[in-house]
Amino acid sequence: TMRRASAKKINVVIPYYGYARQDRKTAPRVPISAADVARLLETVGVDRVILVDVHSGQIQGFFGPRVPVDNLEANLVALNYFVEQKKIPLRDIVVVSPDAGGVTRAKNFQALLSSVGVKETSLAMIIKQRKAAGEIGTMHLVGSVEGKQAIIIDDIIDTAGTLVEATKVLKEKGALSVSCFATHGLF
Repeated sequence: TMRRASAKKINVVIPYYGYARQDRKTAPRVPISAADVARLLETVGVDRVILVDVHSGQIQGFFGPRVPVDNLEANLVALNYFVEQKKIPLRDIVVVSPDAGGVTRAKNFQALLSSVGVKETSLAMIIKQRKAAGEIGTMHLVGSVEGKQAIIIDDIIDTAGTLVEATKVLKEKGALSVSCFATHGLF
């Protein structure tokens, strides 16, 4: 419709890329739906795609070279919430990634905290092993949270199972408080 209406350019803003977690084959004859959606968008003629905290960076590679993809991070919203709104004491903070895939997101948030003068921040990560899809087997903490304010930074909350179990682990390991920021709340 936009092409027929003589649009020169079509930029698509997708706050939540719905198929982002289907970014690889997990079993035989299973589609890589994130790539299929990318091809559909290209086929209908979009010129640029703008995503917000896409689940995995490889999704940008599912689009061809003629369709640039920008991934905007929502970390500035979290920064405003925690720093400017003074939601937690801004000392002895540990930024926690709830899984290995989110470490870069957590590191970026830690760097933002440092850039506004929050000192003595550290980084921790939860190593999660699943029994089955949607079922957590074990969780192990890498890093120290004892005596610190923990902030979990994540991209998606679906059932909140990971968040609840991660909070339990952080409290057991001595975190004074646990807060969370997630971009996409599916619930």
